Amino acid sequence: MTLKAFLSDQLKRILLFFFCAAAAAFFLAATGTQIGIITILLLFFLLIFGILLLWNFFCQRAKLREMEAIFQKLDQKYLFAECTVPPKNLYVRRLFHLTKCAGRAMTGAVSDAQAAQREYREYIEQWVHEIKTPITAARLICCQLEGTSKRKLTFELSQIEAHVERALFYARTESPEQDCIFGYINLNKIVSKAIENHRTLFIHSGVRIETEGLDCFVYTDEKWMIFLLGQLLQNSARYKNKEPLISISARSLGRQVQLVVQDNGIGIPSHELPQVFDRGFTGSNGRSRGGSTGMGLYLCKKLSAFLQIGLELTSEDGNGTTVTLIFPSKENLTKS
Repeated sequence: MTLKAFLSDQLKRILLFFFCAAAAAFFLAATGTQIGIITILLLFFLLIFGILLLWNFFCQRAKLREMEAIFQKLDQKYLFAECTVPPKNLYVRRLFHLTKCAGRAMTGAVSDAQAAQREYREYIEQWVHEIKTPITAARLICCQLEGTSKRKLTFELSQIEAHVERALFYARTESPEQDCIFGYINLNKIVSKAIENHRTLFIHSGVRIETEGLDCFVYTDEKWMIFLLGQLLQNSARYKNKEPLISISARSLGRQVQLVVQDNGIGIPSHELPQVFDRGFTGSNGRSRGGSTGMGLYLCKKLSAFLQIGLELTSEDGNGTTVTLIFPSKENLTKS
């Protein structure tokens, strides 16, 4: 708080003082008091008033600094009202009490909302694990079929599994640190698992995959990275062109590693590029082909931020899409 701001806040009080001083001076002059005496009295009271204003200013500034220091030291800022000393002024103390009651009510509402959200997330995770049982059973039944029916059913089951997996990881992205283990992982292993997880989709879509320079290690979480890469590969396969090809390559950038996923698909219109990572954004291609949820790239962006992986996407309508991932070195991570 500055002196200028304080005086501006006290403007009404200052104006009232000068009005009263002028009225008193006029009264004294009307009663025959000498001008010199009136001047001395006005200067005296002006000095006293100025000293009181300055005293009030320094007291308020010291109190505010003390409260700001308490606030900055708190890990849970919403407990600020519980940790400060109530003011002495009756009116301010009453306002402080009402503010504290409002804070407690808000804390209770937030706690209830967090509990409900946690219960819902746990339910989703439980549901995902339970739904895997009938999917596995359906796969076993599918093995007894032959020909076109088997291929179609296998493909649809793989799509169901992809949606179920996306729901599970979406629920877990609220607190990914609870299920995350960083370590040095062979990039070729991550790519191979991501490809294997969606092998049925690639076969059904006739997608050819080429890899290059993947024999290097990155410092990341294996499970989250396999899921992230899987979302990118699914997009490339879904929005394919004739003779679809996905190229996956890596190269070292000093202590960092760059992974590039490039396809020759239908691409993305330039005016839609700023929105591709938005939650629920499907775009014109997603609407025309159907089946898009607008969650894949959103989850990729969210997970890449958690894993501290640089994520860049470039595309040209009709000429494919390129996604670049830049893995940080262990030394540059803020968590490990």
